[in-house]
Amino acid sequence: MPKMTIAEALREAIREEMRRDERVFCIGEDIDIDGGFGGAFTVTLGLSKEFGHDRILDTPISEIMIAGAAVGAAMTGMIPIADVQYGDFLFCMMDQMANQAAKMTYMSGGKVKVPMVMRAPVGATNRGSQHAQSLEGFFTHIPGLKVICPSTAYDAKGLLKTAVRDDNPVVVFEHKLLYGSKGNRAEKSALSPVGDVPEEEYLIPFGQAAVRREGKDITIVANLLMVYNALEAAEILASEGISVEIIDPRTLVPFDYETVIKSIQKTSRLMIVEEDTRRNGWGAEIAAQIAEDALYYLDAPIVRVATFDVPLPFAPVMQNYVVPSSQRIVEEARALMKK
Repeated sequence: MPKMTIAEALREAIREEMRRDERVFCIGEDIDIDGGFGGAFTVTLGLSKEFGHDRILDTPISEIMIAGAAVGAAMTGMIPIADVQYGDFLFCMMDQMANQAAKMTYMSGGKVKVPMVMRAPVGATNRGSQHAQSLEGFFTHIPGLKVICPSTAYDAKGLLKTAVRDDNPVVVFEHKLLYGSKGNRAEKSALSPVGDVPEEEYLIPFGQAAVRREGKDITIVANLLMVYNALEAAEILASEGISVEIIDPRTLVPFDYETVIKSIQKTSRLMIVEEDTRRNGWGAEIAAQIAEDALYYLDAPIVRVATFDVPLPFAPVMQNYVVPSSQRIVEEARALMKK
């Protein structure tokens, strides 16, 4: 079974879907210019050699145009995979994403489908406040959009292929420190979660979480980079006799509450870890839903560990302070066990 980085797995998913269906195309900034990187993080590198520039479309630096073209193409029967270089630039696309892509099927009584994918890198990487945000919470709030966040190469390929075949608009959040990109696009302090990716075709259904580690004392729900911070914290806690179960939701819309509830029936404690800011984040929604549906399984209050409610600092020492670390997770878990 081949081993791939997340960037390579995403590229392979795009390649397979473009071969399968001639309606699939990519659109974005610098996604395959001659001598370029293949987008900001190498995902589309080399695809124009197979599919040509008619299907790998480089655009001017205009996120509004990218989103508008993608929505329009999807409404006419094409399947665009749009690329925004940094997730922060999704704010430039909000009218097209929130008022057009998300609502058109409903407003047309189901006659108009919008089968588009919007890929967006997120996460703090010492680039300052306008290139570092995790925006999942904004988009989980918009009815009509599906939101996915793969944290492994296996999931990246299987979830992206499912997204391409979905008749609804899907936002794919990818963490910049998890791509495993090589050469000039390698990120400082990046992880490289290389994983087995089957050669045969497979799809991962939306709404099915993955249990990354089994435990009996605390359930931690975490996504993207925070999955790895939680796994590191779990190793430290295990040496202290605290057993942690880690759930990676993989998709935030739809969300797999069943797996989380099954876990807290065993552990009786829940912690939610996200790189998004704490106030009104996706973790707050999960906490509220669990409080409604499974409160009596809990022996202690739900704990949320998130980025502090401030713009992301540029200074590395300050960024590391505001973004959840494995050490902060350890400290919160110790405190949770005493409640």
